Amino acid sequence: MRSGPPVSKRTLWAMRADVEYSPVGEGLGMSESWFHVWTRRVAVVAAHVTAVGLTVLISLLSRPGTSLFSWHPVCMSVAYLLCLTEGILVFSEGSAFCFKSRNVKVRLHWLVQALVLLAAAVGVGFMIASKNRAQLPHLTCWHSILGVGTLAATVLQAACGVCLLFPKLLKLSPPRLKLYHATCGLVVYLLATVTVVSAMFTDWFQGIVKGALWYAFLPLPLFPALVIMNQITNAYLPRKKITA
Repeated sequence: MRSGPPVSKRTLWAMRADVEYSPVGEGLGMSESWFHVWTRRVAVVAAHVTAVGLTVLISLLSRPGTSLFSWHPVCMSVAYLLCLTEGILVFSEGSAFCFKSRNVKVRLHWLVQALVLLAAAVGVGFMIASKNRAQLPHLTCWHSILGVGTLAATVLQAACGVCLLFPKLLKLSPPRLKLYHATCGLVVYLLATVTVVSAMFTDWFQGIVKGALWYAFLPLPLFPALVIMNQITNAYLPRKKITA
């Protein structure tokens, strides 16, 4: 006998709105082996180390204070290599805040993403001031063009995050907004990764880092991007399949 009326898909989605995402497969009724669980955790820790290490290395190579331009790579690496990465990884299993509540993680995410915008704006300001002082033209290389696109996408993504505070105004369910926000965030991170990699082809970077060391630097930004891509797709795709 049926104990009650059938539950609609929309109701099921609403019931799962406040449930924190689970690893791959669990949302589909499957379980993971201990190997996959620990492999993912190790990868997240490695992504943390890579993000922090790259930020420190680029900051040292830039020799901040020697010129106006020297502050540009420092600020941009802090914004996109460190803060943007940590702001997303705060929701991962390997995060130092993995035992904190969802609300704490969300507040930390907001704080770190605000630092992304602040550091990026300061970095762009130093770049503009440096080129103006040297009377050099702007947007003359792929790195600068990609940088403008990344900054614009970051601002739009932040606006999308603000919309999560007012879902009723947009007449969209919170789970759908979260899915859109996570998807756009992944696009922003991948765009930022491409911009960082393109910086390694600039005359400034190749004049400092040469030979085998340059080839060692090149794949480093790609590793955190793969970890974050795996985290976001694993977190939201299973839920989308269930509630579709």
